[in-house]
Amino acid sequence: MRIAKDDVDVKMNIPGAVIRQQTDFGDASGLGKISGEYFTLAAGVDTTPLFQGLEGNLCQCPHWGFVLRGQLTTTNEDGTQETVKAKDLFYWPPGHNVKVDVDAEIIMFSPQHEHSHVIDHMIKMVNG
Repeated sequence: MRIAKDDVDVKMNIPGAVIRQQTDFGDASGLGKISGEYFTLAAGVDTTPLFQGLEGNLCQCPHWGFVLRGQLTTTNEDGTQETVKAKDLFYWPPGHNVKVDVDAEIIMFSPQHEHSHVIDHMIKMVNG
């Protein structure tokens, strides 16, 4: 799920403050502690080989985030693709791969236990 800033409903607009809120933006119940993550990614990065060996060869961790710059495309386990770009809020459900289309910086919030497992797996894949 992605949504551009200008498409998020304005809930309050007063001098000096604009508050936008997108409700029903994923469900975090039962996920425990959340980690805040900042990723800097080069165009061409593809997680497909890094996720080999994980369940379904996909990241099984949900993520909520914001694209500071660049563009990324996710491919979900059902084959659907979604592209996010600068100033988009996003929710990536469990069961995805990511390809970086344009150099990117993103901020994500993820269930700490689940995403640490994925990151540790990627480190093992890179280090052999």
